[in-house]
This record gives sequence, structure tokens and C-alpha cells, in this order.
Amino acid sequence: MKTFEEKWTAWIDGQLTGNELAEFEASLPDKAAAEAEKRDALKLHTLLKQQLAAEPMSNADFFNHQLREAIARDERPVAAGADHGRERAPWWTIGRLISVGAGSLAIFAVCTFFVIRSETKPDQSQYLSQILNARVDPAVSPNASIAMFETQEQRVTVLWVEGLQTLPSEYAAK
Repeated sequence: MKTFEEKWTAWIDGQLTGNELAEFEASLPDKAAAEAEKRDALKLHTLLKQQLAAEPMSNADFFNHQLREAIARDERPVAAGADHGRERAPWWTIGRLISVGAGSLAIFAVCTFFVIRSETKPDQSQYLSQILNARVDPAVSPNASIAMFETQEQRVTVLWVEGLQTLPSEYAAK
């Protein structure tokens, strides 16, 4: 369903026909005043078409017009806070990327230094110290001998036991 304004515009443009035209004209309170307004609107339409017609431009004029418009746009002062025509430099420039990377590496190095420094390196395993402190009972294994070989550079300790028949249960590895 059209509003009154839509029907009015269609009536002035001559687009209403048949039943719709009859119903609209019947709904007008003063048909003579409406007809006068319609004639005035059509006269104004004709006058505007004649007076405001765009002059055709040749290619050279059209190019000059575009060029002048572009120059005028570039010369306009930019409002504060609005950078419509200008490109801003990106926030992550190469210099900032390099400085952030160097800072990250420095923080990583400091954290690594303190973590490695805080680790305590045991000299001997607790299992090795228990075995070294144990003595072989001569009654159980009279010919037993224990020899130990250590290399500091590879951090290896070899315990050589000869002649041991059995190891008492209290010395079993944990």
C-alpha cells in the first residue's frame, strides 16, 4: 500500500491509471487546487530541465575538470585528527622490529643465565654414596673386592665388584 506522498508523486508524473487514479482523485479535498499545483510542478520540471542541463564536455575539458578537482582536493587543509588523503607510517617499522627482537633476546639470555645458575649439580649420585659406604661382609664373600673408576670430563663413575657372591638385601638399589 502506497503512502499519500507516493501516490501524489505518481499522480503528478502521470503514472496513476484506472481505479487507482479514480480513488486518488476522489480522496483529494480540493481537486481544482490540486490540478493547479500539478500544472505548477510540471512547469517547474520543464524549466529546470531546460536551464540546468549539463553542457556536454569534450575530452580535453573533461580531463582538465578532473585535474582541477584533484588539485583542489590536495590543496584543502586537512582537518585535525582526520588523515584522509595522507598515508601514515606503519607502527611496526624495521627499526622497531629490530629493537624488540634484540630486547627479547637479551631478556631470554638473562633468564637462561639465572635458571642455569640456580641448578645445583650433585657431585655424586645418592645410590653411589650408599654403595661406597657399604662394606662387604667377609663371612659371606671372603674374596670380594670393590674398585671405583671415575672420569670427570664425561661425568661417569664405574663401580667394579669382584668376588661378590650375593649383595645383602639392605644394600639393594632403590
